Amino acid sequence: MKMIISRFIAILILVIPGFMAMKGFLMMKDAVFLYIAVHGDDRVTDPSFGWLPFLGGLALFVLGIGFLGGWILFRDRKRNYVGPRFKKKRSTPKPGTSSGS
Repeated sequence: MKMIISRFIAILILVIPGFMAMKGFLMMKDAVFLYIAVHGDDRVTDPSFGWLPFLGGLALFVLGIGFLGGWILFRDRKRNYVGPRFKKKRSTPKPGTSSGS
């Protein structure tokens, strides 16, 4: 039973950022489409772009995708699935110092 609950919590930790990214994308899309829909109408004299929903959606999208991408990179580094470009940098000993005796 404990394993089922821990797996459910782990799935929630991944699903919540995914929903954040989805909601952010939809907010940006709606802001752009609303501007295009209003701008196409000749009766409106001053169509203004909805910057607040667009930037809020951009923030949600970047945070959600950033969390998911970081989690995938962390998991793949742990399992040694990444290429040399994404491996952690190892600290090299300074020349002239002995590492041993």
